[in-house]
Order: sequence, then structure tokens, then C-alpha cells
Amino acid sequence: MRVLGVDPGLTRCGVGVVDVAPDRTATLVDVVVLRSPTDLSIERRLRRIADGLEAVFDEHRPQAVALERVFARSDVSTIMGTAQISGVAMLIAARRELPVALHTPSEVKAAITGYGRADKKQVGTMVARILGLDAMPKPADAADALALAICHAWRTGGVAGEAVRDAASIGRVEADAPGLTPAQRAWIAAERSAAVSGAARRLRE
Repeated sequence: MRVLGVDPGLTRCGVGVVDVAPDRTATLVDVVVLRSPTDLSIERRLRRIADGLEAVFDEHRPQAVALERVFARSDVSTIMGTAQISGVAMLIAARRELPVALHTPSEVKAAITGYGRADKKQVGTMVARILGLDAMPKPADAADALALAICHAWRTGGVAGEAVRDAASIGRVEADAPGLTPAQRAWIAAERSAAVSGAARRLRE
């Protein structure tokens, strides 16, 4: 399964492409950080990132796309840029009829490190280990994009994803369910936390 991960951002946008086998073995295909100068107008910055994304899509022809789910932050300008680039990436994927999945930071951290509150260094270190790299991908946007791609492949097509889906199909997804690895347990906890947060937000609306 070839997955393209996008860590969206207007100033820096991480893009990582990985091939993941059914046994969860992951191989690096490409990783790049697209940039747009802050002195350009917003429409030109969006076009610059979009052009870079389209080039990566066309060169590597992914089978699926994974993006970080956008959460509200105190910095409005940052969240706006992140949301805008997320929309650009989803549009590019939709035009190629590719499935798009959104993953929360906690889901990605749990999938990659087994701990939903891991820091960026821990995530980068594990990404390098999973991909067999000599050094941690830098900057962090690059590692985050690769982590998103790996997380999505494992969740939807790998052993971890199968275990969670099988448990869900019979209505007994519990963090302490037998047969789950520590990473899978952390993953379930992260998903449950995200669901609760979403419900809380809806109640406040």
C-alpha cells in the first residue's frame, strides 16, 4: 500500500510517501518539505504549496492520502493556514479519486510510538527506526508527514488495523482486550479520547 502523508502548513508543509507491506514493513519512497515565503500574497502561497503537492502526487501516484486532523489553537493565523492547506490537499486527492483520511496527533503518536503523548523527538526517532533510516527525518514536518502515512497504512491495511477492526466488528474494542499490542491499546485509547472530545464539542455547540 502506498500512502502519501501530509503535515499541513502554509509556511512549511511536510509531505511523505511510504510503501507499507501487509506485514507492516514500511519503506521510504520520498519525503519533502514544501515552503512558501511569508512575503507573498495568500493566494500565491497557496498556489506554490499546491503546485508542489501536485508534483508529488503525479510522480509517486499514492493509493491513499493521510492528513493531520486540524484542531482549534490559540494562534488563529496558524490554524487558518493549516486548514487552507488541508483543503488544498484534499481537493488534489479528490480530483484523482483517492481516499483521504484524517488522523489526530494522538492517534499518530500512539500508532508510531505506543504512547499518545509522545513528543516530536520520540516520533521522529521511531519513524527513522521503522523506515530503517540512519538519522531522524528533519525538520519535524518531514517526520510528522511520514508518521501520518505509516499510521494510516497500519490502521487500514496492516496487522494493527485488522486487530482493531476485528474487535470493533463484534463490539468489544477495549484497551485491555486480549491479543492487542501496547501500540494498539494506546491507539484505541487515543481514538476514544478523540471521540469524547468531539462529543463534548458538539454538546457545547
